Amino acid sequence: MSDILTELQWRGLIHQSTDDGGLAEFMAQPRTVYAGFDPTADSLHVGSLLPLMMLRRFQLQGHRPIALVGGATGMVGDPSGKSQERNLLSLDELQRNIDGMREQLKLLLDFDAGERSALVLNNYDWLQTFSYLEFLRDVGKHISVNVMNAKDSVKGRLDREDGLSYTEFSYMLLQGYDFVHLNRSHHCEVQIGGSDQWGNITLGIDLARRMHRVKLHGLTCPLLTKSDGGKMGKTESGTIWLSAEKTSHHAFYQYWFNVDDADVSKCLRFLTELTEEEITALDESRAAAPNERRSQIRLADELTRMIRGDDGLATAHMAKEFFFGAEIKNVTDSLVTDVFPEVPSCELPRERLAAGLPIVDAFVAAGLGKSKGEARRLIKQGGAYVNNSRVDDSDLALTTEHLASESVIVLRSGRKKYALLRFV
Repeated sequence: MSDILTELQWRGLIHQSTDDGGLAEFMAQPRTVYAGFDPTADSLHVGSLLPLMMLRRFQLQGHRPIALVGGATGMVGDPSGKSQERNLLSLDELQRNIDGMREQLKLLLDFDAGERSALVLNNYDWLQTFSYLEFLRDVGKHISVNVMNAKDSVKGRLDREDGLSYTEFSYMLLQGYDFVHLNRSHHCEVQIGGSDQWGNITLGIDLARRMHRVKLHGLTCPLLTKSDGGKMGKTESGTIWLSAEKTSHHAFYQYWFNVDDADVSKCLRFLTELTEEEITALDESRAAAPNERRSQIRLADELTRMIRGDDGLATAHMAKEFFFGAEIKNVTDSLVTDVFPEVPSCELPRERLAAGLPIVDAFVAAGLGKSKGEARRLIKQGGAYVNNSRVDDSDLALTTEHLASESVIVLRSGRKKYALLRFV
């Protein structure tokens, strides 16, 4: 079981740890380990993958993982790494978010592993029982304001003009008590998190020592950032979510396929279960033939299969072929929707196909031509496609035979401008 630290070290996943000298011996026995997840949305995102994979690695090495969803602390908002206070969430919003996250946690953690079975807990269940006066008396008295002010998450905000609200200031004390509670109720002895959580983790360790004279341990991993310092998992169109309802299989796959050469080795080490030998071989192949993008293909395949399953990976591969010009035919409406989630679409009566829909009318209706004359010029110049097949005849009439799926025809102008016609 102590092999977990060896694995984390070669992967570069240990940023800080308490008791560096004794941690390896301590982890030689099965332990209960927890990481917290902020329920600010009904889906986890790419930034959540790193602590989630950390929990998975601990479980695979014989330890028990706890995924703690911050139903109570989510109502307050963690100031760590934030420049301004978050909007506070209602109980109904929090519950909806927690329900969505719980299903995603099951993708990577085993909940039927006997004594190693993962747990999903909500800190609202125990923090709601405290009155304000009880919390001050039983918990707050053990930690000085000087200690809290010294934490980086607090110092960085106190220096700003808008400062830090008392609500946010209280966050680390609430999270610190989580560690104390989990130790008492589930014998949890190790907390893990991103490097920005070090202050919160060490405060919890200090609080447990002062309240119950127990020794707990903490370990942080580096944040998942790009070589230019930006956060991984952000694009021009927004956040990359684990949920297929928020980020399509194709967009999820393409995000990893497009990871820069400077970042792909780190992603392979941090987020996949490939061996050191496999990753080294991919590093060497990338240096020899970067244009082949073997590292990115392997990264995208591994993560898409892990998070979206074999069907999701197959859909992503099919979408990739479509965007490279493969003919689209004999597919389902749901597949078309998944492959083209953000493509403009237009609904037309199905009777239009029975009568024969002129191709120029179709391109105008789909917004790929401002007028019939412009649509005809597009066809004449060879830039019009139906289901990725080039159209040469401006007098063509679309019928049910041109449907790519049950009710959709996919139109394309030029190389990348798509639109969907849905016949209802």
